[in-house]
Amino acid sequence: MDFQLKTLSIAQAASEKCDVLIVLAGAGNTPSKDAISTLVAEARKAGDLGDKAGKLLALYRSAGIAAPRVLLVSAGDGKPASVRSSVLAALGAARSSDPKRVVIVAALGIDAAGLRSAVIAAADASYVYTTTKSKPEPRSIRQLSFGVPDAAPLREAFGEAVATVAGIELAKEWANRPGNHCTPTMLAEAARELAELPGVKCEVLGPKDVEKLGMGAFRAVAQGSAEPLRFVVLRYQGGPKEQAPVVLVGKGITFDTGGVSLKPAAEMDEMKFDMCGAASVLGVFRALGDIRPALNVVGLIPTCENMNDGRAIKPGDVITSMSGQTIEILNTDAEGRLILCDALSYAKRFGPAAVVDIATLTGACVVALGGVRSGLFSTDDALADALLAAGESSQDRCWRMPLDEDYAEGLKTNFADVANVAGRAGGAVTAAKFLQRFAGDFPWAHLDIAGTAWKSGSAKGATGRPVGLLLSYLLARAGQGAAEAAPHKVRKPSKTKQAA
Repeated sequence: MDFQLKTLSIAQAASEKCDVLIVLAGAGNTPSKDAISTLVAEARKAGDLGDKAGKLLALYRSAGIAAPRVLLVSAGDGKPASVRSSVLAALGAARSSDPKRVVIVAALGIDAAGLRSAVIAAADASYVYTTTKSKPEPRSIRQLSFGVPDAAPLREAFGEAVATVAGIELAKEWANRPGNHCTPTMLAEAARELAELPGVKCEVLGPKDVEKLGMGAFRAVAQGSAEPLRFVVLRYQGGPKEQAPVVLVGKGITFDTGGVSLKPAAEMDEMKFDMCGAASVLGVFRALGDIRPALNVVGLIPTCENMNDGRAIKPGDVITSMSGQTIEILNTDAEGRLILCDALSYAKRFGPAAVVDIATLTGACVVALGGVRSGLFSTDDALADALLAAGESSQDRCWRMPLDEDYAEGLKTNFADVANVAGRAGGAVTAAKFLQRFAGDFPWAHLDIAGTAWKSGSAKGATGRPVGLLLSYLLARAGQGAAEAAPHKVRKPSKTKQAA
C-alpha cells in the first residue's frame, strides 16, 4: 500500500478527491464553520456520533464534500489507543465499498504517537494474506493518505510507522505461510534477502556447522525431520563497531507436531505459527534497514521442524547442549526451549548489551495472560522496565512475570543436569527458568508470545507481534544513546519488581 502524509486542514479535506474520507472526530465542540466541522457538530448534537472511540456515522454524497463517502468516527480522548480503535473501526467499515484511495484527516490535534498508531492500525485493518491462494484478492486500498495540520514535524514519526508496518507485514507473511511453504530453508532464504537492505548482513549455518558448534539440543529437535535445520545470524550495524549489540533470538519451529509426545489433532494446523518468534526477528530487521537507527543489533534464528521418524528424540533421552549442560527430555513437545538454549549460548560470543528471546513457548502463558499481553521474564530490572515502556508506547503490551528460584525445583532430575519440563503448575515460569540457565551474565529477557502471536477462529492469522514492541525498544535505546560500547553486567531484579 502507498502511504502518504500531507498537510491538510479540515476545511481543505472537504475538497480532497478520494473514494472514502475518514474524519477522526475528537470529543467536545468544533467551533469551525467549514463543511466537515459543521457535519461533526450536527452529528454530535443529534446524538448520532457518540464519544466512545470507534463509534461511526456513515454519510453519502454530503453537501460541500468531494468524497462520495464520508465516515465520521469518534477518536475518544485522542490518545494512541483511542486513535487505533477509531481507525480500525473506520477502515473495517470502509472496506465494504472496495475503495482505492482513502484519506484520513484528524478533526483533533494529533501528535507523533497518535499518527504512528493510526498508520499501523490502518495497515492492520487492510492486511490480506494472498500467497497460497489460487485467485488472490489483494488489498483494494492502493493509497492511504493522512492529513494533518502541519506535516513537517511529523515526517520522522510517519517514516518510522511506515517502516514498522513493513516489518509487521513481513512477520505476518512468513508466520501465515503453511509449513510446506515455510520450511527452515525457505525461512533462511527470507533472511538472506534482508541483506540487501542498508547495514544488514546475513549468515546461514547448516547441520554440519551446528554440529561443530556443539549445539546438541538444537540438533536433537531437528533429527526427526527430513527438512534440514538452519541457524540464521543477522547483523545490523548502525553504531560504531565497538558498540555492544542488542541480540534478538527468535524461536523458528516451522511446524510442531509435538514429536513423540504428539499434540492433539484439533487445531494442530496452527502449529505453523510456532515460528512467530523468528518471524518477528525478520520483521524487526526489515524495519531497521529502512529506519537506520544508530545502534547495533544481532538476530539469531534457530529454525527446524519438530517431527516424528525413527530418529526422533524420545522421552527419557539425555542430550548435551552447547553450554555443556545435559538435559533430560521428559516431553518432546517442549522443544522450543531446546533450540533456544543453544542459541542463547551462541549469543554470548557477541558480548551483548542485552539479549531478548522471543518465542511461542507455552500454552500456560496463554492461560495466564490470554491474547492481550505477552509474558515478560527478565533477570534485569532496567531491561524489563524498558521493554514494558516500549510495549505501552507501541500498544504491543507485555506483562512482567516472576523468576523466583523456587520455580526451578521442578526442573531437577536424577539423570541429567536439568529436565526440559517441570509440572503443569506455573508452566510459563518454569520454561523461563529453564532458559535462564543458559542466558549467562548479560541482561536477558524472554518474551512468551504464545497468546499474542496469532489469532484463532474466523480471524485466524498472525498478528505480527511483538515487532512493534521490539522496534519501540530499539529506537528508544538508540534515541537515548543507551547502547554502550562495553557489554553490560546484569543488575539483579528486586523482589518487589519481580513479583509485578
